[in-house]
Amino acid sequence: MSGAEEQMQQLRSKATELLLREEWRDSIQLYSELIDLCQSQISNTHQHSDPDHLSKLHKSLCVAFSNRAEARSKLQHFTQALNDCDQALQIEATHFKTLICKGKILLCLNRYFNALDCFKAALFDPQGNGNLDIVNGYLEKCKKLEFQSRTGSFDLSDWVLNGFRGKPLELAEYIGPVKVNRSEISGRGLFATKNIDAGTLVLVTKAIAIERGILGGQDSAENAQLVMWKNFIDKVKEAVTRCQRTQLLIDMLSTGENETGLEVPDMSIFRPEIEENGCSNDQKLDMDKILSILDVNSLVEEAVSAKVLGKNSDFYGVGLWILVSFINHSCNPNARRLHVGDYVIVHASRDVKAGEEITFMYFDALSPLEKRVEMSLSWGFNCRCSRCKFEEAVCSKQELREIEIGLEKGVDVGGAVYRLEEGMKRWAVRGKGKGYLRASFWAAYAEVYGSDRSMKQWGRRIPAMETVVDSVVEVMGSDERLLKVVVEGLKKSGGVVEFERAMKLGRGFYGKVIKKQALRTLLEIGINDKGY
Repeated sequence: MSGAEEQMQQLRSKATELLLREEWRDSIQLYSELIDLCQSQISNTHQHSDPDHLSKLHKSLCVAFSNRAEARSKLQHFTQALNDCDQALQIEATHFKTLICKGKILLCLNRYFNALDCFKAALFDPQGNGNLDIVNGYLEKCKKLEFQSRTGSFDLSDWVLNGFRGKPLELAEYIGPVKVNRSEISGRGLFATKNIDAGTLVLVTKAIAIERGILGGQDSAENAQLVMWKNFIDKVKEAVTRCQRTQLLIDMLSTGENETGLEVPDMSIFRPEIEENGCSNDQKLDMDKILSILDVNSLVEEAVSAKVLGKNSDFYGVGLWILVSFINHSCNPNARRLHVGDYVIVHASRDVKAGEEITFMYFDALSPLEKRVEMSLSWGFNCRCSRCKFEEAVCSKQELREIEIGLEKGVDVGGAVYRLEEGMKRWAVRGKGKGYLRASFWAAYAEVYGSDRSMKQWGRRIPAMETVVDSVVEVMGSDERLLKVVVEGLKKSGGVVEFERAMKLGRGFYGKVIKKQALRTLLEIGINDKGY
């Protein structure tokens, strides 16, 4: 055995040992040395002098590339790992281990169709005969995720009915009928490209990075949030460093300055199946810019427009989801989001027309105008949505301000609601205007409808709960507080119409990814002898 062959054998043995011990970085270093040595030996070996020796060298090189790809994928260095897989497959096009490794990487990158091709090819390698169950398992997983990604057909019902036990569901990334465009609200926004019914999926996307933790008392909570924020920044930095595409996507987000000068990206760039053409992370990491981007675009999970499902509902979480970052605030929003594991599911909370901007409420929009102005300023902007403009005109009326002050001082809420309803008649407020003002004073309405005493006194003189809820939903979409009042009313009175109203509101709140029986469980509507 020559010195070079002995050196190669020692490197191969040590690198494999490190791989088995899951010491990924050290194994990568040794496999890199082995690859260099193999390539040097191949270039120094004449093709016709020893075909068997040359074949063994190529085999060793293929395995080294494949194993280095596996180690790099464990560190989530997916771009480099894919390059290694391609190098190995150039040597042996149906190398079983490499095809499985590449397929798994492509799955992690949500490139389901490409992953499917890898697993199909692995079936033709004789090495795979003993692993057919594993390959078929990956094929079924790919087919399911590819179907979800193409159609938006997601169903969380079984997981919900099972009490969220086990790991969060693995979801595909999905982009519905939306595009990024210039926004009259602020900078760029996400817009519907066709009519979208309430509850219909808008998009499903996985976090670039996320950090979660348990918050304690006020002082410890602040410290915990600071530690989490630092860890979150480190995770984003790591994600940008190891993936060219991630760097490109984050770099296009707003830093909060020069909003009008920002480029409107084509939607194709957000689709995970797109190759990283023209991406390069040779440029120096600009941490000041990244910090500004995170300050403007990061989302907390327990926001007013969000609902966290599963075990992560016990945690405080902050994360970055690229496409969701383009969704602006409105005080008459039309979308909500569910957090499931590291994924965000965005759906329409009311009917959305083609060309309409998709919006969340960043803060509690079921509040009077004055409080919303304070909250919007604390977010660093002044909301100019259609609702705010309407209420500015109406709120010049002294009587409306007196109702608000009276509620703050603890006047009878039934009387305040009655006064507001009578005032809207005199001010000729109609249609959406009624929904806007009822939303602003929703807390008072909810208190009246939840009190038997108040309803006995005022019930005949104010609109029925169903009328008020419907008018608020029309302008605000579904909300948990609206749902609570409707469900409580259903439990008291029952009735098919009331049940259907609760379910419709539930679909607007949770989205159509949760079917009827699971939705009933979430709303805590029991099956009774009325046949619900």
